[in-house]
Amino acid sequence: MQLTASMLLVTAVAVFVLIRYAGLKVLHAAVVLLFGFFLAGSEFAPYIRQFLTQFLGVK
Repeated sequence: MQLTASMLLVTAVAVFVLIRYAGLKVLHAAVVLLFGFFLAGSEFAPYIRQFLTQFLGVK
């Protein structure tokens, strides 16, 4: 799955809104980011990519 600039922008805005208005702590966001990197390198990555491709229609 290729990350486009628009997907990156939407994700960045969502994280900003969560930090600013929903009380998401920067440390929590960093932990989730690290979890995402570890998950992307795991054996589950192809299954997640396939699910996202079918569910969201992204390639």
